[in-house]
Amino acid sequence: MSESATRDRDQWDVIVVGGGQAGETAAQYASQFSGLSTVLVEEDLIGGECEYWACRPSKALLMPVEARSVGRDLPGVREILGDRPLDVPAVLARRDDIAFHYADPQEVEFLEANGIDLVRGRGRLAGERTVAVTASDGSVRTITATRAVVLATGSTAAVPPTDGLAEALPWTSRDVTALREVPGRVVVLGGGPVATEAVTWLRALGADTTLVHRGPRLLKTMEPFVGEFAARHLAEAGVTLRLDTTVTRVRRPDARQRGIGHLHGGPVTVTLDNGDEIEADEIVVALGRTGGTDDIGLESVGIPAPHGYLDVDDQLTVVGTDWLYAVGDLTGLALLTHFAKYQARVAGEVITARALGRSLTEPPFDSLTTAEYDAVPHVVFLDPPVCDVGLTEAAARGRGIDVETAEYDIAAISGAAISREHYDGRAKLVVDRATDTVIGATFVGSATTELLHSATVAITGRVPVSRLWHAVASFPTVSEIWLRLLETLQLGRRRS
Repeated sequence: MSESATRDRDQWDVIVVGGGQAGETAAQYASQFSGLSTVLVEEDLIGGECEYWACRPSKALLMPVEARSVGRDLPGVREILGDRPLDVPAVLARRDDIAFHYADPQEVEFLEANGIDLVRGRGRLAGERTVAVTASDGSVRTITATRAVVLATGSTAAVPPTDGLAEALPWTSRDVTALREVPGRVVVLGGGPVATEAVTWLRALGADTTLVHRGPRLLKTMEPFVGEFAARHLAEAGVTLRLDTTVTRVRRPDARQRGIGHLHGGPVTVTLDNGDEIEADEIVVALGRTGGTDDIGLESVGIPAPHGYLDVDDQLTVVGTDWLYAVGDLTGLALLTHFAKYQARVAGEVITARALGRSLTEPPFDSLTTAEYDAVPHVVFLDPPVCDVGLTEAAARGRGIDVETAEYDIAAISGAAISREHYDGRAKLVVDRATDTVIGATFVGSATTELLHSATVAITGRVPVSRLWHAVASFPTVSEIWLRLLETLQLGRRRS
C-alpha cells in the first residue's frame, strides 16, 4: 500500500515505531508468514543510521584506506601506488553512492515489496497499543495496533557536559561519516570503535588528526593486545594519540551550524587536563550512545527507561507488558546493526507465533523465538581490522569460568605471509575447560574479518574442540590460523 493510501486508515495488527534496519526487519518478520497487517512509522530516512550515517558509509570510507595499505605492501603494486594520496573527491563520491545519496526510495520499495505500510512522521506511544504520529506539517493522527507495537527508535550520540563542548557544536558520528569537507586539523574524543575508525579515515583523507581518550588503552572491551595493536598502527599512520587524557574545556567563539558534514564554525580550542591546548578546525565526539527513549510516550503506559534504555525479556517483550516490544539499540544490549536485526527477527517471530496461538518452544517457532547473547560478533574496520566474538579471557574469568587460552602470531602462517610482505596480526581463542568448547575468539590483521563467522558458528553451536580438528582449513589462506590455534591448545594440554 502506498503512503498516500494509508492516510485514511487508523488500525493495523502491528505498528513498528522507527524505520531503521531493526524496525524494517521486525516489520518484515512480523508479517511475511503470518498475514498480519503491519505499518512502519518513521520521520527520517527509511533505513536509519546504518544506511546513511554509520555502517555503510563508514566502511565505504575505510575500504580505500585498507586497499591502499595492502597494495603498498605488495611488490609490483607498491611501485604503482608510491606515496600518492587517496583521491578524496572519488572516495567521498563512492561514499555517497553507498549511502544512496541520502534518499530512501530503495527502502520504500522494500517495504512495498513486503506488504509493509508506511506512515511518515514522529511516532510516540499514546496509551496501550496506541501511537500518535506527528507529521512534518504539525498535524497529529492516532493509530492503533490490534496485536503489538514494536519500538525501534535506535540511539543518538552522547555529548558529555564538558565545559563548552555542546556550545562548540561538535561533529558526531553523523557528521564524520557524511563529511562534506575534510578538516585541516581535527580532534576526536573517544577510544572505541567509532573514534578509532573515524581517525583512520580522517588521517588517510589528509587531516592532521589527534585522538584524545581518557582511558589507558583503546577498544577496552576487547582483549588487551587489540588496543595495543590499534594504537601502534594508528600512530604509524600519523595519528597523534593522547591516552589517559581528559578534556576539561572547549572553546569555539565562532560556532555555526552549517549542516551535517560541514565545519561547524571557526577554529576550536581544546584544553586538556594537563593544561595543554590543541587548536583544531573541528572536534568530533565519539563517546558512546544514548538510547532513543526521549519523548516516545513511555509515560503514557507507565514504562520506565533507566539510563535511556528499555528492559526486555528474551522474547524482546518490554518487561511488564504483553504487547510492547523493543529491538535494537533501544535495548542497550548490543549496539550493533547486525545484532539489532537479529533481535528484530526474534521479535517478529514471537509476534507471529503469539498471533497464531502457537507455542514458542515447538516447531516451527522453536528456533528463533528466544534471543541469545553469548556470541555477539564485533568488527572494527581499522587498518588492519580487528574483530572478536563471545567472551574475552578477562570477562570469562570474571564470570567464574575455568578457561584455557591459545594465542598465535598470524604472520607465521603461509596464507598471511603471501597476502602481504609485512603482515601484522594475532589470534586468540578462549575455551571453557568444563565443556571443551570455544567461548571467545579474537582476530587482528588483514583478511581476518572473514574468520569471524566461523568463530561465531563454533560458539553458537557449542562445537567441541575435538570436532574442530576435522574442520580442515583451505591452504594457503588466513583461515589456517584455526589449525595453529588448535595445535597450541593441544600442546598446552599435553605439557600440563
